[in-house]
Amino acid sequence: MDRLETRELGYFVAVAQELHFGHAAERLGISPPPLSRAITRLERRVGAPLFDRTSRSVALTAAGEAFLAESLKALDAVDNAVVQARRAHRSGRLRIATHPGTGSGLLRELITRTTPDHPVDLVFTRDQAAVLRARDADIGLLCATTDLHGLDSVEVGVERPFALLPSGHRLADRPAVELSELDKEPNYQAEAPVTALDELVDLVSLDQLVVVVGESAARRAGDGVIAVPVADLPDTVLLLAWPSGPPSPQASALLRAARSGPAVIHADLGVMSVSES
Repeated sequence: MDRLETRELGYFVAVAQELHFGHAAERLGISPPPLSRAITRLERRVGAPLFDRTSRSVALTAAGEAFLAESLKALDAVDNAVVQARRAHRSGRLRIATHPGTGSGLLRELITRTTPDHPVDLVFTRDQAAVLRARDADIGLLCATTDLHGLDSVEVGVERPFALLPSGHRLADRPAVELSELDKEPNYQAEAPVTALDELVDLVSLDQLVVVVGESAARRAGDGVIAVPVADLPDTVLLLAWPSGPPSPQASALLRAARSGPAVIHADLGVMSVSES
């Protein structure tokens, strides 16, 4: 028998889990007739009926139950092969998942203390936890309010909240502002737009946006934008997180630096490759 394709196994698993060809076809993004034909061809190749089908129901046969268990193992093995290949490709590199503009000063310090002569890949994303769970990064910098299911973490610092205001704004010369004052601003947005930090700063400088950001982003405000502390918002607790279990050797070095306590180091990061997720 020719070796089965993962696509065929995926079709079978979808039908076996849904026990409904229409629902399985919708899940797979195809129409029911070609899915039914694919399952029929698969049963011929396997040499055993995998489903008992009537006009009203679909059920697994004994052969189908056995085939489902092994198909799931096979698909998991394929997924693991991809993960292992990616890890081998990244061997010796440290991949850090981070939100644009969050904790850049902290990352700079930790990286220069641990891997100043080795390449670091920054994975800029708005869902660091998902990137870590997919093992597309070794470690990530994220907020303590994040869902940490499947991750281990350690607290590494805090960021104060700052309001970004256009220069000349009536609140821009204040030593601090309160959230109730920002709520009265017509351009205030409680959630920052999903955009690059440079674009966000441009919107503020053009008097189209007022928004609260962390201290790292506030330090990069640039001309035309004033960063004012928000007195009645709590600081954001920052964590380093990694997939549950022992961290990679590169991530371990970063964690040791984080646990050793703060230090002020002024150094360049060198050349980094940057990706997005």
